[in-house]
Parts: sequence; structure tokens; C-alpha cells
Amino acid sequence: MTDSYADRMRRLAAQRDCGTVLSGVRPASVREQLTALGAAVPEDLLPDFYGEGGAVEELERRVAGLLGTEAAAFFPTGTMAQQVAMRHGAELTGREAVGLHPLSHPLLHERDAYAVLGGLRAVRTTEAPRNPTAEEVAALDEPIGTLFLELPLRDAGFVLPTWDELVAVVGAARERGARVHLDGARLWESTVHLGHSAAEIAALADSTYVSFYKSLGGHSGAALAGDAELVRYARAWRHRYGGTLFQQWPAALAALAGLERELPRLAGYVAHAKRVAEALSALPGARVHPAPPHTHQFRLWLPHPAEDLNAANLALAEEEKAWFAGGWRDTEVPGLALTEVTVAGPALELDADQILDLADRFLRRVASR
Repeated sequence: MTDSYADRMRRLAAQRDCGTVLSGVRPASVREQLTALGAAVPEDLLPDFYGEGGAVEELERRVAGLLGTEAAAFFPTGTMAQQVAMRHGAELTGREAVGLHPLSHPLLHERDAYAVLGGLRAVRTTEAPRNPTAEEVAALDEPIGTLFLELPLRDAGFVLPTWDELVAVVGAARERGARVHLDGARLWESTVHLGHSAAEIAALADSTYVSFYKSLGGHSGAALAGDAELVRYARAWRHRYGGTLFQQWPAALAALAGLERELPRLAGYVAHAKRVAEALSALPGARVHPAPPHTHQFRLWLPHPAEDLNAANLALAEEEKAWFAGGWRDTEVPGLALTEVTVAGPALELDADQILDLADRFLRRVASR
């Protein structure tokens, strides 16, 4: 059952008041966010106009530099950016088929926009809960214009390939005459597991999308990066899709602030996530995946109904000002629920003993229901 607005606001208020947070961050008020933006604004910065100038242009330059690409274009959403990238691949290659994982964002979360708006067709690259291998791409029984790789693959548990596996699958796509697009919504934190910089990862692909709010704490927005030809094309189709807004400086400023504040901290979050996952794996009936985590996010299962876990977490937050983890949902196994744990700044304050103490307080509330 879908939560009401009142339920969501109650959870946000409870989490905001918590002195201890294991998964996620304390939500900031609008006033706090405006204050943070104000501190990040250079005195001589002018607003952008229809995607040109100001903070948007500065953000595009910064992202292109971080990813080592010729250019980058700001988009209001990643969904729009990736529709453009896949369309570009189809037009250049003359192939409307896109190699997509069944758990990829376009197939699960975009209401078939790639087909309805782009006229594209999905070719499923593998049924395994990971990105495809070079062998699987080489064995595809029809040609594709673009191979779409989500790094990490969120709905498989934020899983990543190894660097050698990634290089090999890109090579297999090239041999099939396909372009390569990286869904890098969480690329920033993937550098640790892959052992290479964001620029080295992006250099493997023809286009790369990055998000500004999933890990960097921005308000919204994304960028599509690649060569100058791709970005010219992206700006034209961004306009057609209705994504060239009059002004987008608030989202761009928040993204720039995230690049300054959060990007340098992500490697520390990834390292601490391994310690958090190890502690949580010791809970009765618990399972974490992947073990150890590939990024600062991972999946956690506990042998209780989701309703009980969510209620216990909210009660813990409201009565003890401590947040364990929310967003529990039931699985196909009765009595077994799943959530996604995000290790960010607040969790760095907790050592293994404090994590287990918090988990024990949470589970005592679950048992009392």
C-alpha cells in the first residue's frame, strides 16, 4: 500500500530529529538548504538563461573535467539524459536495439520511455543479477546500437564488475559494432571498487551519465558527458524533450556544492560501509549483499515482516532519537523483508559496538510487536 503524504512527512520529521543515524542522512530543511546554497555562491555569479552561462555552465565545465570528456550537458533528470544517449547511439549506428539488463533503470523505472518516446527496442544482455560479461555480449543473437551498462547495478544490490571485466565487456561491444553508454548515476563512489578514477572509467565509453543528488546531496539534475558531437546533439534533444529550462541555477549550485563537500568523502563512506555490513551480518537471520559492499550502499535482509520493521524503526526514531534503517519491503519469502542501507556522513560516527547496540535496540522493538 502506498504511504500517504502525512506518513512520509512523519518519517522525515522523525529522522531529522535523530541524533544517531545509521542509514542515510538527516533531512535538511528548505531554509538550511538555502543557507548552504548562499554560502556557495560567488559574488559575481550571474544566473543562467536557457542552459547557458552562470552556475550551469560552470557545472558542465567541472563535470567534463572530472570525467575527462570534451564536454558535458546539464539535464534536469537522468531519465531524459539517458533517453538522448540511447537515441544518439541508434542514429549513429542505424540500429534501434539497445543492450539492456532486465534490472536496469530504463526497464524498471522509466515506464518504457526508451520505446514509447525513442522508438528503441531492448535486447536483454543477461538474466544474472550482475552486469553482462564479455562472453554474453559476444553471444547476443542480434546486433545492438548501444550497450547500456549501469555502474553499479542498483536493483541487483549495487553490484559492480571488476575493472578487467568492465574492460572486457566494453571490448566485446566494440567488436559487435556497438557504442557504449554508462549509467553512472552512482559512478562517483564506484571508483573505489574499480580501482580507477572517474575519468578512466568514462574513457571506456562513448557517453556517461552522472547524477547530482543520489550521492552528492544535490537537489536534482544530471549531466551527460562525452565528445563535442554528442553534447551538441544532447542540447538539441534536451530542448525537444522540454529539458532546457529558463533557469536552473539552484540545482546547479547544489550540485557544485556536492562536488566540493561530498565527492571527497565518498571513499570514506565506501570503506565504512564494509564495517557496517560486517556488523549487521552478525544479526540473527540477517543477510547482506554484496559482502563486502562494492559501494557505500548494500542490501540487508531480516526475517521479519516489513510492516513490523518499519514501525519499529519509526518508534525508535520518535522515542529514542535514533534511526536504524527504513524503507523495508516484503520479499517473495513470507516473513523476510529487504531494505537498502546507505552509509553516509552520520554513520561515520558509529563504531562496530555502537552499530550493534543500535541494532539490538531496534530488534527489541521488532520482537515486542
